[in-house]
Amino acid sequence: MILNSAYPLSAAQVAQYQRDGHILLDDVLPAEFIPPYQRAIEATVAERNTETRALKDRDTYGMAFLQTMNLWEHSETVKRYVMAKRFAGIAARLLGVARVRLYHDQALFKEAGGGITPWHQDQHYWPLATDKTITMWMTLVDISADMGTLRFASGSHVEGYLGDIPISDESEAQLQAFVQRKGYSLQQAAAMRAGAATFHSGWTLHSAPPNYSRRMRPAMTVIYYADGALVAPLDNKNRIGDRDRWLPGTAPGELAASPLNPILG
Repeated sequence: MILNSAYPLSAAQVAQYQRDGHILLDDVLPAEFIPPYQRAIEATVAERNTETRALKDRDTYGMAFLQTMNLWEHSETVKRYVMAKRFAGIAARLLGVARVRLYHDQALFKEAGGGITPWHQDQHYWPLATDKTITMWMTLVDISADMGTLRFASGSHVEGYLGDIPISDESEAQLQAFVQRKGYSLQQAAAMRAGAATFHSGWTLHSAPPNYSRRMRPAMTVIYYADGALVAPLDNKNRIGDRDRWLPGTAPGELAASPLNPILG
């Protein structure tokens, strides 16, 4: 089964990821295998997403995408996708660890006419006491840059935690200025085929432009962290909420592991 097969990742690609804090890989799930998972993900989003406001009535975060989390709990087909050893194996090799655990999945569907995704660090939200975190961001259809492919500040992961800066208009202004001041080079895919994916560190600064097209940009993400990581201090309200949802029953300093965080590869 393709989801349990090994992806041919080279040593050069691992080195590139560790240098830049991100990488684009083709055929993470070859396009011919996408349709059943795309249908299941889209159906689960339709069932679970609660956003009913028009784009014009939302704030910047709300305009960025329709965000639907932990789809694997609601669909056996999506569960097979999220638990794929193929994806987790890539994550483990890029991180340079023996095994990774699931943190959570989330669908990020940028609607036609959807706004920017402001500059941010994912790990601002995660109560994980490790730098060994990574997000897979996979497009479920062929997309071009004008639909909102991710833009990365290469090498910015080495900065670590930049403070309590949740995704917002403020993070866009503050972190964009930081990127410019530090002189980081920006990389953004001009196009991605269905089943291609980016992998990026929890500390890598990234953003996305609006979706200027007339089509939805459906992306599915899975977040992983190194097995053995501990729960970090709950030093902002988002990390408190994340601990309660994704690491239930754990406390700072304890092993970051719950029934929601299986070892995947």
